[in-house]
Amino acid sequence: MTVSMVSMCTSASKAATRTASHSAYPSFASYVRARQPVLLRTARSLTANPSDAEDLLQTALTKTYVAWDRIEDHRALDGYVRRALLNTRTSQWRKRKVDEFACDELPEPEATPVADPADQQVLRDAMWRAIMKLPARQRAMVVLRYYEDLSEVQTAEVLGVSVGTVKSAVSRALGKLREDPELTPVR
Repeated sequence: MTVSMVSMCTSASKAATRTASHSAYPSFASYVRARQPVLLRTARSLTANPSDAEDLLQTALTKTYVAWDRIEDHRALDGYVRRALLNTRTSQWRKRKVDEFACDELPEPEATPVADPADQQVLRDAMWRAIMKLPARQRAMVVLRYYEDLSEVQTAEVLGVSVGTVKSAVSRALGKLREDPELTPVR
């Protein structure tokens, strides 16, 4: 180490010792404990992300701590910190990376066709009319299986029949629904 580096380290160490022994830190710590929730709400109003708000408040409080000895009127600390929050956020905003570039054509995604709700309602109505044409037992099994989303075993238990009866009845019902002339145009 050279003599100049030793003297710099010594002077920096002395300055740190003076700052640590100064009574500003306990006062600053008590200020932060008392006002942090309010200041955090202010920071959240300046950012969209709660984590960014915490970082913003941390930066503003660091700037406030550095200037603590120079602040003459400690009754105006909230204003000082709010100004530090605003200035820091403005600096961040100015430094942000811009990912948008002007171009001749708009890069719009291709329009995806959206199903017409009226067509969907027509399909539902046609399906219910076709289901209502089924015999009561088949209709009950189709509704339990596909509208109530019960398994074959659960359907058999609800209706008090065997699983094989449910399978065969549902199969016949689906065959009738496939042949229904009202549902043919939908396919």
